[in-house]
Amino acid sequence: VQLQASGGGLVQAGGSLRLSCAASGFTFDDYAIGWFRQAPGKEREGVSCISSSGGSTYYADSVKGRFTISSDNAKNTVYLQMNSLKPEDTAVYYCAATIDSPNLTWGWGQWWGYDYWGQGTQVTVSS
Repeated sequence: VQLQASGGGLVQAGGSLRLSCAASGFTFDDYAIGWFRQAPGKEREGVSCISSSGGSTYYADSVKGRFTISSDNAKNTVYLQMNSLKPEDTAVYYCAATIDSPNLTWGWGQWWGYDYWGQGTQVTVSS
């Protein structure tokens, strides 16, 4: 099982980045994919999640209207388009996979519910 997160980097405030999460080694169509982030000294927080079908998406209030999650099931890849970036978005971003279920609606942001994790990609937003 492998989740490979990429696309992080250094960007000025107001700029954009697109993160990718390439999955392999499990049945991608059965899993929801979430993005989480962790800044130094802070807890890991849920950023966004997309259901296995791509039909449902979830966002943290802090990123609504700025970030967009999407998936390409043919490529087993999930994307996180991040626009209007702010310095407070600076963190290591992780993608993770969890079996899709009705619980996703209220539990998508609970990192302990995810089975597989990628290695993380650093996003740094300068002011």
